[in-house]
Amino acid sequence: MWKISVTSHVNVFALLQLVLVALVAVAAAAPQQQPPVAILLDERVSPENGAYSFQFQADNGIVQSETGTPGSQGQTNVQGVFSFPLEDGSIAEVRYQADENGFQAQSPLLPVAPEFPHPIPQFVLDQIAFAEEQDRLEAQLQFQ
Repeated sequence: MWKISVTSHVNVFALLQLVLVALVAVAAAAPQQQPPVAILLDERVSPENGAYSFQFQADNGIVQSETGTPGSQGQTNVQGVFSFPLEDGSIAEVRYQADENGFQAQSPLLPVAPEFPHPIPQFVLDQIAFAEEQDRLEAQLQFQ
């Protein structure tokens, strides 16, 4: 005959609680299904001699357009813009270009380095000038 004590009932109950909590945690961590994003516009002009273009728009508010043209040094120069909705309902926009001068992006969302908080003291400017003069004289000595 089976004997079940009160402490074994408590242990079984604690184990069931632990299993239930674990199942709830697993269910909460499961990836949530989101509806697929519809593509509203997808136009592309195939690359030809370094020139191309495309436009893209999705129903979730993401928009991008880009054009590429042949560059003077064999590269493709690119200009484009992309935008997407922010949580507050406003639209974020980033304009960019890439060419002989590198990649440059413009947007009010991009961080900007703060201006130097104070003028550079004269003794620092003097020290910089002194170091530059030493470098110049050392370079002269190496070429003699």
